[in-house]
Amino acid sequence: MIIRLKKDITLEEVSKLKSFFKDHKCQIKDASSDDVKVFGIIGDTSSIMESDVYAYKGVETITRIQVPYKKASKLIHPKPTVIDVNGVKIGGGNFVVMAGPCSVENRDQIIAVAESVKASGAQILRGGAYKPRTSPYAFQGLELEGLDLLLEAKKATGLPIVTEIQSEDSIPRFVRDVDIIQVGARNMQNFHLLKALGKIDKPILLKRGMSATVEEWLMAAEYILAGGNNKVILCERGIRTFEKYTRNTLDLSAVLAVRELSHLPVIVDPSHSSGRWSMVPDLSKAALAVGSDGLIIEVHNDPEKALCDGAQSLKPEKFDSLMTDLRKIAPIVGKKL
Repeated sequence: MIIRLKKDITLEEVSKLKSFFKDHKCQIKDASSDDVKVFGIIGDTSSIMESDVYAYKGVETITRIQVPYKKASKLIHPKPTVIDVNGVKIGGGNFVVMAGPCSVENRDQIIAVAESVKASGAQILRGGAYKPRTSPYAFQGLELEGLDLLLEAKKATGLPIVTEIQSEDSIPRFVRDVDIIQVGARNMQNFHLLKALGKIDKPILLKRGMSATVEEWLMAAEYILAGGNNKVILCERGIRTFEKYTRNTLDLSAVLAVRELSHLPVIVDPSHSSGRWSMVPDLSKAALAVGSDGLIIEVHNDPEKALCDGAQSLKPEKFDSLMTDLRKIAPIVGKKL
């Protein structure tokens, strides 16, 4: 429910209105701006009669929201959310590039790639310490050793790091050492994990599940937001369709849908969506063109020998060329890179 207030409403009238909704076990989100006074009412409002609300002086209009993702909804929070990660701002017209290897393999590899992507203009280092794989026999990541190596790379380059979490047990370590905690596609509906991440003060990168609708994706974000953590970044990484030529099907329409429905920043993963390095540059440019807030790209200094996803990883020189192209496109579409 959205309550638009009259401009001349008094503080006493506002206090009475807040008490009314608190008595109905509802939360109040103040979404006012310089031009308009608006309250977003979050909770079960089905028992609240509009006539009872209009009885309060200062209420101008009432709009009921039908969407179930109230905290993620643009109706409640009309201004785009901007998330600050160690000085790197995601959302609000900024275009942020996160880059690095699919998985951390050894010290020389992660340091070399980190230095390379930073020199090309990447603002955040990505790298997998824990790797959920379809096959139990595939490389599962270096785990805690991988986190230690990411921290070394961060120290060497100054780049914030983003890496994927697997379980609630790891949260204390991730809160201490990781700048953006990634929830992978397979865990998008791991509701216990999402609830736990809602209780911490750390940016969360929430990847869309491989078969999830946009509403299911936003509802997953709602679990984190409902816990009190407002630092959620959405990531479109391709969905599963009948097409087999590419690894997944990049759904750029979902980026536009999120921009219409939600205030949360949304980035694109062109590497996982295609599974082919040759497609990554053009898909990246398309993601920028439709208005996404950034990219997360896999870059490897020796992809032919990569332990994970070498086929979709750009070599450093290809990534550098892509960054040059993105810098040319960004101002044309109103983005800052």
